[in-house]
Amino acid sequence: MRVLLTGGSGFIAAHILDELLAKGHSIVTTVRSQEKADRIKEAHPNTPKEQLDFVIVEDIAVEGAFNKAVVSDPPFEAIIHTASPFHYNVTDIQKDLIDPAVIGTTGILKSTKANAPTVKRIVITSSFAAIVNPKKGLWPGHTYSEVDWNPVTLEDAKANPQDGYRASKTWAEKAAWEFVEKEKPNFSITTINPPFVFGPIVHYLNSLSALNTSNLRIRDLIDGKFKEKCPPTGTFIWTDVRDLATGHVNALDTPEAVGRRIFFTAGILTLPKSVNSRTMTPNDEAGGYPSGGLYSFDNNRAKEILGIKFRTLEESIADTVKSLKAVGL
Repeated sequence: MRVLLTGGSGFIAAHILDELLAKGHSIVTTVRSQEKADRIKEAHPNTPKEQLDFVIVEDIAVEGAFNKAVVSDPPFEAIIHTASPFHYNVTDIQKDLIDPAVIGTTGILKSTKANAPTVKRIVITSSFAAIVNPKKGLWPGHTYSEVDWNPVTLEDAKANPQDGYRASKTWAEKAAWEFVEKEKPNFSITTINPPFVFGPIVHYLNSLSALNTSNLRIRDLIDGKFKEKCPPTGTFIWTDVRDLATGHVNALDTPEAVGRRIFFTAGILTLPKSVNSRTMTPNDEAGGYPSGGLYSFDNNRAKEILGIKFRTLEESIADTVKSLKAVGL
């Protein structure tokens, strides 16, 4: 299968790229600069251009940004769209978070409809941020599933970068479903909604100062920043990036995934449990499982439709730590 992968230098996309190559697909991946393309290419020295190529898309929030990227010879059959900012170091929530997410997502759908008639499947990386209802807090007794939507408002979004990020993912995903409903393109979509994403970093793309937001928690954990006490866990569910990559690739040719949201989580996480999984003992349980209870989750679609057998938290964190040490922790 010929696949366009957007955001190829991102944490999740880099693992998807490896999974696609392992399964024999040919890939073109978008990157923001030639330097990023060169680094990915150098890491796959025996992969011919026919199987791995690159196209530069400097700014996904520009109208028509993907018009050329979606055109290929041989033509694409599928797209995996991961490109979207996930960080809280922002100066302008609209410009830095919301616009790239929403315009980038609708932009690739528009470009595909107009310029890539051979594409039949698009898989989009959404987020638990588009599912969770922050106003409900820990919401004991509620089971989160694909029917839930974050009710974030514009006022909420502008309050802080975290809510801005949640809004960006919610509105981008809603825009994708609305596009398909109204425009009725030749392709179908699947959205995949993970929470915290842990797992080994891709050494040729990441330094300790440029980690994905989720793995920063693990870096801080083994860096000794939690010696006095664990901070609040925040999001209490997680998944491993390798399982997530498999889920994206499996969604490309699984008929049952067509037109579905898929809530993608391995289970419950608490920071003290994460610390203990590295054979260290936390000094208190401030970040532990809430005494008043916590929401639960329904991840049956990920398991039954995409065939995922989730890794354990212990395995994920151990492998993440090994990868961090490999780049000089």
